[in-house]
Amino acid sequence: MPDTLTNPVAEKPVLTRSSFGQDFQWGVATAAYQIEGAHSAAGKGKSIWDVFSAKRGKVRKRHNGNTACDFFNRFPDDLQLMQAMGIPNFRFSLSWSRLLPQGTGEVNQAGLDYYDRLIDHCLELGITPWVTLYHWDLPQELERRGGWTNRDILGWFEEYTALCAHRFGDRVKHWMVLNEPMVFTGAGYFLGVHAPGRRGFGSFIPAVHHAALCQATGGRVLKDILPKAEVGTTFSCSHVEPLRQQEKDIQAAIRVDALLNRLFLEPALGLGYPLDDLKFMRRIEKYMKPGDEEVLKHTFDFIGIQNYTREVVKYAFWTPFIQANLVPAKKRGVPYTRMNWEVYPEGIYHLLHKYSAYSGIPKLIITENGAAFADEVYQGQVHDPLRVDFLQRYLQQVLHAKQEGVNVQGYFVWSFVDNFEWAEGYDPRFGLVHVDFDTQKRTIKSSGYWFQQFLKESRK
Repeated sequence: MPDTLTNPVAEKPVLTRSSFGQDFQWGVATAAYQIEGAHSAAGKGKSIWDVFSAKRGKVRKRHNGNTACDFFNRFPDDLQLMQAMGIPNFRFSLSWSRLLPQGTGEVNQAGLDYYDRLIDHCLELGITPWVTLYHWDLPQELERRGGWTNRDILGWFEEYTALCAHRFGDRVKHWMVLNEPMVFTGAGYFLGVHAPGRRGFGSFIPAVHHAALCQATGGRVLKDILPKAEVGTTFSCSHVEPLRQQEKDIQAAIRVDALLNRLFLEPALGLGYPLDDLKFMRRIEKYMKPGDEEVLKHTFDFIGIQNYTREVVKYAFWTPFIQANLVPAKKRGVPYTRMNWEVYPEGIYHLLHKYSAYSGIPKLIITENGAAFADEVYQGQVHDPLRVDFLQRYLQQVLHAKQEGVNVQGYFVWSFVDNFEWAEGYDPRFGLVHVDFDTQKRTIKSSGYWFQQFLKESRK
């Protein structure tokens, strides 16, 4: 089935920026390893993705992020382009190994200087920086010492967080601690399809617990050093439904929802891990130390929701531990993107209500939402009507939830530019701006022009 959107929804009122309110935050999102390149320049140490992507068979077509979008060198021009598109907020991550090449200890001055220049240039152009501390690129030296499976990472992460807060906190007012901890622990420490490529519960369970502890610890360190900063953390989340309204499918969907959507959120809210629905996760208690229940808790100023698709689940007795299988969009005959993810705008509406129902979440921000399609340059232009339609339909659902009282206060498109899409390499293109990875030429896509016009026409 080709990239296509079938069965379009009924026509809805035209979206306007003003319909979301004057204080609603609009922006674009990126990640250091996916765009920066300069993988060994200016004193940077190796990250787990530098090592993982160099191994045969780990990344499609043996792609890597060694150059990526060359943002390290080209950021002044890219930020100028962002300003010209009228984008007011820029979410990016800091590379831990660029700042602390060994993960701890000696600080790399050239790394500090680079991020100083990046942040300062954002502010000079009227673009507000939103910084993510950890977006999957753990220093390789820390992985050699156990990475997220080693409880010592609490101290390593606290040191790294404090360094960033002290150095950049005078100019950065919006922070996110972790990007999608379920993904980097699940894909990296259980399935082995992402860096560092470990497999099995023996790595996954401690990695989950230590990441959850770091999530709260990072939030506390930031607030202690920067009490006026707005501090959040982000979760990948998918609306989950059973394939059939049968008890076994319903229970399977509950387990998948607990794993994908609740595993890291609920400990931060003081609810503990959802072990009643994930009985196989009870082995996490082996790694709990006295007082950990309190350490896991932290009240964030916002929670970042990152949604791309819906998951439909059926019972599968042969699947170890969770006894559930995801039913791919292809098999269900529904529209899907280049990532084989279903296009299901209503999912973001359901998730906003789901997360809003928790007490202890002051507000929600969509910190990532977007779609990958097969974008090509033709006669100097990139027409991507599927992405325009995707963004419009998802934003309609965000507005719907907001009008019903959900306290959602921002929306960041993933991504500003096409980039290195982890194990999928450079084939899936998510950007509002096309990148020719051979020449590094940037071309604004139709979706980029649409977003520019949306932000401009309805600005008050």
